[in-house]
Amino acid sequence: MKPQATGGGTSAGAALAFVAGFVDAAAFIALTGLFTAHVTGNFVLIGAELVASSTGVLAKVLALPVFMGAVAWARIVALLLERQGADPLPWLLAVEAALLAGFGLCGTVLSPLDAPDGAPALVVGMLAVAAMGVQNAIGRLSLGHLAPTTVMTVSVSQAVIDAMDLILRTSGNAAPARARLLRLLPAIATFAAGALCGAYGIAYLAFGCVALPIMVLIGLIAFVALTPAEANAAT
Repeated sequence: MKPQATGGGTSAGAALAFVAGFVDAAAFIALTGLFTAHVTGNFVLIGAELVASSTGVLAKVLALPVFMGAVAWARIVALLLERQGADPLPWLLAVEAALLAGFGLCGTVLSPLDAPDGAPALVVGMLAVAAMGVQNAIGRLSLGHLAPTTVMTVSVSQAVIDAMDLILRTSGNAAPARARLLRLLPAIATFAAGALCGAYGIAYLAFGCVALPIMVLIGLIAFVALTPAEANAAT
């Protein structure tokens, strides 16, 4: 029997959105403007830094292939686990947690990360990028029925459209817009909360703050592993 590959409900998506917002903000501050969850933003920064300075470009160039490699690896692992009749979601979450642990540990040991394109900063940054690559793969492979957890632009746009449709009563059937709004808002709110926590965490606790998103992932692994798939989908 094919494993349940779409386990986890709104609470799982909200938890992952918190993790993505936290890691993206923390890494952006600690690693001189490196986006880890929203890697396409690095293209804009590459152009800006090529004009304004000559530092931090290598990390941003490497981010895309590392991100793609993490997504490809996650896909292969998911396929292998599915063939064995196992749900890939908890395993991929565990890999993400391990990568974030490496990010926090290496960041602590190798600090200060003075050179944005130096070997220490590249190692630390690519661990965070790989973790977010795995999370993006999770969103497509195991939680495709939920709102995106790493990039909020489309979600915010859709939420505003649905809110206006409900306010203006543009449709006789408001149920789909209401359902989408209730699905999108938790992820948007927790991503914003995660970004604030990540910014303050890296500022006051340095890389030790990464313990928080790791604990969120561990809690999510336990939730997914111990909760029946039917209950997950409704949460």
